[in-house]
Amino acid sequence: SDKIKLHPRPGKLGLGSAYIDGIADCTGDFIILMDADLSHHPHHIPEFIAKQKETGADIVTGTRYRTGGGVFGWDWIRKLTSRGANFLAEAALSPGVSDLTGSFRLYKRPVIEKIMKSMKGGGYVFQMEIIIRARQFGFTVAEVPIEFVDRIYGESKLGAGEITQYLKGIWTLAWDTE
Repeated sequence: SDKIKLHPRPGKLGLGSAYIDGIADCTGDFIILMDADLSHHPHHIPEFIAKQKETGADIVTGTRYRTGGGVFGWDWIRKLTSRGANFLAEAALSPGVSDLTGSFRLYKRPVIEKIMKSMKGGGYVFQMEIIIRARQFGFTVAEVPIEFVDRIYGESKLGAGEITQYLKGIWTLAWDTE
């Protein structure tokens, strides 16, 4: 019970502030961030730890788009949207990871703290910006294949507004990180 800590918050305050609040509560040298609805299954955590030990990576990120990974419970439109978002990000930003929009990650604590101080975006751009800023600082990123299972309860917030925000975010990061 002392290893896992839940941090209740008063409503939806945004992903960036959730990261800031969560990181402030952490006490270890490494931080694992994942979706609380268990779309990211905890059984992958030992793989993240093993990959970090094997490579010494500053960040280990889960990927749905390498052999052994996958997405379950999404219709073809959602899958196409996710693949398209990652393709556009790769073309514009060359991040060197296969799943830039995923959020199941292990960070060295000082790395995520430094990155968070440099963050400018929010929303769906947030996960992408973390990896882009990591590359900008020269941090190393390794990948672990994961299976992502869509949430059983609740709805995705992905809509036209979020897609527009994402496209603007790619544009902004492309100009900001040259």
